[in-house]
Amino acid sequence: MKNIEDSIKIVKEKIAKACNRAGRSEQEVRLIAVTKVVDLEKVKAAVSCGLKDFGENYIQEAKRKIEEFGEGEGINWHMIGHIQTNKIKYIPKLFSYVHSIDRWELLGGLNKYGKDIKVLFELNLSGETSKHGTQEDRLKGMLEKVNTLKCVKPIGLMTMAPFTENPEEVRGIFSKLRDIMHRVNREFSFDMKELSMGMSSDFEVAIEEGATMVRIGTAIFGERT
Repeated sequence: MKNIEDSIKIVKEKIAKACNRAGRSEQEVRLIAVTKVVDLEKVKAAVSCGLKDFGENYIQEAKRKIEEFGEGEGINWHMIGHIQTNKIKYIPKLFSYVHSIDRWELLGGLNKYGKDIKVLFELNLSGETSKHGTQEDRLKGMLEKVNTLKCVKPIGLMTMAPFTENPEEVRGIFSKLRDIMHRVNREFSFDMKELSMGMSSDFEVAIEEGATMVRIGTAIFGERT
């Protein structure tokens, strides 16, 4: 198995090539290393390779890792997993970004803790019942009143495409998310810029369609056991 340093180098090279094909700067794309069930030593190895953004799916697992690092490392922690309402209270202290907002209760819950937090709205564009996420009409319902919340900063949208051997099959999902963001930005006079889309199997296509954040786990850390 390739070591983590080599894997990160390969991923960054693929990001650069995808950006080049799309006429974009690689500086526009933030690499988020997904550390779900990845042990702490591997996370530390990724930090030593210069990575600063890490995505976690589970609150309790994230809490252990984040507390180990403390606040002096300049690391951004991203909550990318489904959020149970009774776990909201932990999020403002642990995370700078939340990618998985799919209902109003989460926004209201985050706001009441009085700490600024950047949020992305998760949309389910594949129609898969196994995936979380809201739909465009409900997204608009949240955007209509999100400005009433002082601490919640909407910065973009997130989606997860179905796994496929051929990433071209999911290109349309990524372009649809981009189009929705442009549409709601116009309608509600927002300036959201972040598109969190693309994982190990499809991030190059996602970048070609406008991804600004790619969530990469397997391609960096290997298959999870």
